[in-house]
Amino acid sequence: MSMPGARFGALLVKESIQIVRDPSSILIALVLPLILLFLFGYGVSLDANVVRIGLVVEQAEGPAEDLAAAFQASRYFEVEVASDIRALEDDLVAGNIRGIVVIPATFDRDFGSADGQAAFQVIADGSEPNTANFVQNYASGVWNTWLAQQTANGEGQAPVIALAPRFWFNPELASRYFLVPGSMAIVMTLIGTLLTALVVAREWERGTMEAMMATPVGILELLLGKLIPYFVLALGSMALCTVLAVTLFGVPMRGSVPALLAISMAFLLPALGQGLLISAATKNQFVASQAALLSGFLPAFLLSGFIFEIDSMPTVIQWITVIVPARYLIASLQTVFLAGDIWALFLPNIGAMLLIGLVFFVLAARSTKKRLD
Repeated sequence: MSMPGARFGALLVKESIQIVRDPSSILIALVLPLILLFLFGYGVSLDANVVRIGLVVEQAEGPAEDLAAAFQASRYFEVEVASDIRALEDDLVAGNIRGIVVIPATFDRDFGSADGQAAFQVIADGSEPNTANFVQNYASGVWNTWLAQQTANGEGQAPVIALAPRFWFNPELASRYFLVPGSMAIVMTLIGTLLTALVVAREWERGTMEAMMATPVGILELLLGKLIPYFVLALGSMALCTVLAVTLFGVPMRGSVPALLAISMAFLLPALGQGLLISAATKNQFVASQAALLSGFLPAFLLSGFIFEIDSMPTVIQWITVIVPARYLIASLQTVFLAGDIWALFLPNIGAMLLIGLVFFVLAARSTKKRLD
């Protein structure tokens, strides 16, 4: 009788050989990332109708108070008011707001001066370039409308306003800086879910599962033996995507490799667990692949915040996105690439992914029985 370690090692070798002999696995892991990175890096555009911003009014009186009221009344903005920019910086970094408009304490004095020159500041989250442009353009629209009203009422001198916008994390407003990390999450979802969805189903179709049932291999050994090779393969694909993102698309890597590794490993647990659950339940490669696309790719693409803002979705759909692992991966990848290591954001996302992964693995273990039905 073989020792458990040797038995488990044989399972790993067997599954690794199957990966090497299966061209589809190599294509999905190495070719698919190239295709998706090009498509999402150059072919996707975003839109936004209502943008959440912070509004800092350092001295709420006179024209400054009127201008602040104009921002609050705009149908394009959902405004959070504060008296100090430091109260809103954490919200901007965390993505709770997409920009900050600062009306300085000197605005009233400058607006009423002889030359009528006054200034206010617009700070936008450059990690989402299109949204940053919306913040800037909508702010300019609010200002122009308010200034026209002041001039018509004889309360203003049509002063010259010099806007000084600042875009955090992505000064060039290059859309690929936002889209490429998001597309990496889509790639990881496909690799993790689709490949593993075919594993157990392939065993049933080829008739080799009966032989596996006759061995002393336990359910946990069986699942781990099929999981670990694909786990390593997916990490290799993530490494390839990272190299391409930095070298080919010029996406900055402001975070650390350990942070990126921790995020990727945490996400692979729910992705691979979901694939194993699908394969154990369907026992057919075609059905398993379709189920993986419907339950893995589509939610990751539509409900993760990659294309559509989660906050703009109906409330019921927002609750559904809580169980989509890609939601947490996309936010973490964009942060580690563009902002750096912000563990206050990473840790809740990692915890959510691990919890979802645990649920999938428990369900997969319960669905995999050592008997022939």
